[in-house]
Amino acid sequence: MRKETPPPLVSPAAREWNLPPNAPACMERQLEAARYRSDGSLLLGASSLSGRCWAGSLWLFKDSCAAPNEGFCSAGVQTEAGVADLTWVGDRGIIVASDSGAVELWELDENETLIVSKFCKYEHDDIVSTVSVLSSGTQAVSGSKDFCIKVWDLAQQMVVNSYRAHSGQVTCVAASPHNDSVFLSCGEDNRILLWDIRCPKPASQMGCSVSGYLPTSLAWHPQQSEVFVFGLPYWPLSVKTAHLLCWTQAFRRFRSRAHRDFVRDATWSPLNHALLTTVGWDHQVIHHLLPTEPLPVPGPKSVAQ
Repeated sequence: MRKETPPPLVSPAAREWNLPPNAPACMERQLEAARYRSDGSLLLGASSLSGRCWAGSLWLFKDSCAAPNEGFCSAGVQTEAGVADLTWVGDRGIIVASDSGAVELWELDENETLIVSKFCKYEHDDIVSTVSVLSSGTQAVSGSKDFCIKVWDLAQQMVVNSYRAHSGQVTCVAASPHNDSVFLSCGEDNRILLWDIRCPKPASQMGCSVSGYLPTSLAWHPQQSEVFVFGLPYWPLSVKTAHLLCWTQAFRRFRSRAHRDFVRDATWSPLNHALLTTVGWDHQVIHHLLPTEPLPVPGPKSVAQ
């Protein structure tokens, strides 16, 4: 266990190997996505990116520190293709972006030992790269490498709106936690769009363009409805207000080189706001305890050094 990992909820000696009967015998090598539930349970999406076909699986761990050990999961299921992204729909629903081009909805049974398929819909023409659930919990948004964004009615199991506002692959969509009609998207066209699906022209471009860098991730501030952050490869994290169009550069609070391959996802613990969990293609789930103060900015070296 790495030094940034907090003490486990259940001691390793007290854990019991109990692989659910319908769970796959083995988890795929590449961990693609992770999401905490409100009670601290951790959901993982895995993919096998080698061989003649790409397989995938979903896994639920009541004790997040036991992940990714298959024998300590609460539920698991094989998927027909790799898992590109996932998120919770309430406490039992799981919506998945699939490498096959499908959007899938799964649901935990009452005992949370089975993950049951509710629907699998092929509305995109390429890999579905990102999904997010609107704050109402009744609709979801998907983005794909086909440049399209689709709004889904989960109860009706159908697409209600389809948009092609990006001129490149859509890399991330992020629903506002404050407004059930608003979400953000970014893509390989180097643009970030703010969406309000109540409007006749729902998309408006944010003034966020950094030459040579593509926005790859988005997240809304949980308390401030007009603030979001976006990530750029090899660029400091940036914070922006959605309407005032003011910029600021965040202080770097933390850096870790614990992963040995691509870091694919990160998720904050709802039980400990200093705990950040990351997953990657090295098949590691690493729990980082972040400092409360930003790291000091190194000053210029003196002539004597």
